[in-house]
Amino acid sequence: MKKISLFLAVLLVSGGFFISNAFAHCEIPCGIYDDQARMDMISEHADTIEKSMREITALEDGKNMNQLVRWVTTKEKHADLIQNIVSQYFMTQRIKLDAVDYDKKITALHKMLIFSMKCKQTTDPGNVEKLRAAAEEFQVLYFDHKHS
Repeated sequence: MKKISLFLAVLLVSGGFFISNAFAHCEIPCGIYDDQARMDMISEHADTIEKSMREITALEDGKNMNQLVRWVTTKEKHADLIQNIVSQYFMTQRIKLDAVDYDKKITALHKMLIFSMKCKQTTDPGNVEKLRAAAEEFQVLYFDHKHS
């Protein structure tokens, strides 16, 4: 009876581990990928960053510091989410070392990381445009050679 209880406890704990990690896009590999959805998410995050920048600029008079802080936090969060998708999804799971145009794809992804960082550092909408351009560059390279 003790062995059965121990087995059930181990099963429950390990099952909970796999269930909780499945939502964070596992690295086991699961084989469940939706590349276009990730690109759509990057675009939506860029839109949110751009709106945050506009709102931050509008609130720079300091009269509503609470709202200003919230927009800065939102901008940071969405830049972090882009960096996570780029590094944890595309760079580590989707771009293989022998991929066609590997160096160009990695360069475009690196640009996305850099411009996401610059979006955190400033409220310059030019950085959002550069981020979008790098995302478009990557998307063309990636989807044109997806199965290569």
